[in-house]
Amino acid sequence: MPRFDFFNTPKILFGRGRVAEIGPLAKSFGGRALLVYNGDQPGAGGPLDRASDVLRSASVEIQPFRQRGEPQVKDVEQAVAAARDAGCDVVIGLGGGSAIDCAKAVAGVLANGGSPLDYMEVIGQGRPIMKPATPWIAVPTTAGTGAEVTRNAVVGDPSKKFKASLRSELLLPRVALVDPEMGVGVPPAVTAASGMDALCQLIESYTSTGAQPMTDALALRGIELAARALPRVYRDGTDLDAREDMALAALLSGVTLTNAGLGAVHGFAAPLGANFPVPHGVVCAALLPDVMQANIDTLTVRSPNHPALERYATVGRLLSGWPDLDRLAAVEEGIDAARRLTRDLQCPTLGWYGVTDADVPAMVALAKRASSMRFNPVVLPDDELEEVLRCAL
Repeated sequence: MPRFDFFNTPKILFGRGRVAEIGPLAKSFGGRALLVYNGDQPGAGGPLDRASDVLRSASVEIQPFRQRGEPQVKDVEQAVAAARDAGCDVVIGLGGGSAIDCAKAVAGVLANGGSPLDYMEVIGQGRPIMKPATPWIAVPTTAGTGAEVTRNAVVGDPSKKFKASLRSELLLPRVALVDPEMGVGVPPAVTAASGMDALCQLIESYTSTGAQPMTDALALRGIELAARALPRVYRDGTDLDAREDMALAALLSGVTLTNAGLGAVHGFAAPLGANFPVPHGVVCAALLPDVMQANIDTLTVRSPNHPALERYATVGRLLSGWPDLDRLAAVEEGIDAARRLTRDLQCPTLGWYGVTDADVPAMVALAKRASSMRFNPVVLPDDELEEVLRCAL
């Protein structure tokens, strides 16, 4: 059995209606909260209002900060300044992965000083984070990134045309509060994209070179949940059973990715998200089937007995619901099932967001620098990476 490390959030509160507990939780860490949010606006009666009402009832003062789009260095710096000016002693990330990653980065920088770039991989100085983050609470409203339980915060820098992470176990939230009811009003397109992100993370962490026994168990359960729940919740956003299954799948994907790493899909996501207005989950949906195909084809030629091929077969059996398929049939069915799912969820192509054939070589060159790429089960040559990206246009 391989040696491995395992990182996890100290406390996870999961279940319907648990947002009612956020007031006392926040109060246990401080009395003034920077509330980083995205999605609905104040007064819309959505998750933001529900959480704000509970916080105020617990006598927690709120300094709101709206995160627009995926966080960039300037967003984190502005939020840190707002928190310091207001004397905030606790941070809350409420929303999708963008809000939660911003809150995570803010909590880390508040405690350690400086700029996000001081700590960012690849494009920053990569300095280690030495002090525990300012106490913060993660409250996801989408079932996608699993950022509520990851030890990295993804932040973009347009000047460097790249997204990269601040990474440390000291960035983990004190509490991840996962209430499936908070996702009921999420639009179908967002449900689809975020759900494909979660599924992709589960598949990539299961087939990653960093996979280990604990992440394997969680990833397999997550894939099973997402395969049956994602089509249902896309068709009916009020289906709370499906929302609950997807919330758990996303949570599990966050645990697995932070411990096992990801792969080529997320390697591409770093430059694509930094250079085009394409949501992260859309990148995952567009690339997942073709990355699976490229990995399987390359492994079959180079190393036909590679254990990752049996892992892809297991994925195929779970996605298809056919447990008795032999390896060859299961591998093919896994790719086909991923393609059908992206089609059924009406996920757009990358070309819809302005990515063209002329952009392919530059995006491949940037993607090879991404930390996720090193966990792909096989090293894909440039021509294969280019073909994968062209298939997603």
